[in-house]
Amino acid sequence: MADFDPEAFLPYLLNRAAEAASLRFAQVYKDRFGLLRTDWRVLFHLGHYGPMTARDIGARAGIHKTKISRAVSRLEERRFLAREKSPDDRRVDHLSLTRAGRAAYAELSQTAADYDAQLTRDMTPAQAEALRGALKQLAAMRPALTGKPSRGL
Repeated sequence: MADFDPEAFLPYLLNRAAEAASLRFAQVYKDRFGLLRTDWRVLFHLGHYGPMTARDIGARAGIHKTKISRAVSRLEERRFLAREKSPDDRRVDHLSLTRAGRAAYAELSQTAADYDAQLTRDMTPAQAEALRGALKQLAAMRPALTGKPSRGL
C-alpha cells in the first residue's frame, strides 16, 4: 500500500491555496463595504452577469439557497440590491444592483483585478495561463469521482 501524504492531497492543497488567496481580498471588501464572502459573491454575480434570481446565482456559484437569501437581505438593507417580483411567479424575485451596488462592484472589480495580477506576478504568463486552465478543468469536473455523494472536505 502506498504511503498517503495528506499534505500532497490535491483537494487539501486546493483548499489551502484558495483560503490563502482569498483572505487578503476578503479583508478589502469587508473593510471598505462591510461585506461578507457570500455578499461579495452575490454582488459579483449580479455585477458581472446582470439581473438574476437567487436560484440562478446558487446554481452558477454553488452557494446554498439559505446563504444566498441572507446575503440578498444584507445587500438590500445596504441598498446595493433591488428585488422585483416575477410577473410569472410571485415566489421568485429578480435581483439587480442599484446605483450604489454598481459603484461598489466597479470599485471592487478593479481592486480584484489588481489583486489577481499580484497573485500571478511571480509566474510567467504561460504558468498563470496553465494554472487558470487546470483550475477551470477541476472546477468543471463532476462532484463524485468515486460514485459516492460529495460531502466536501
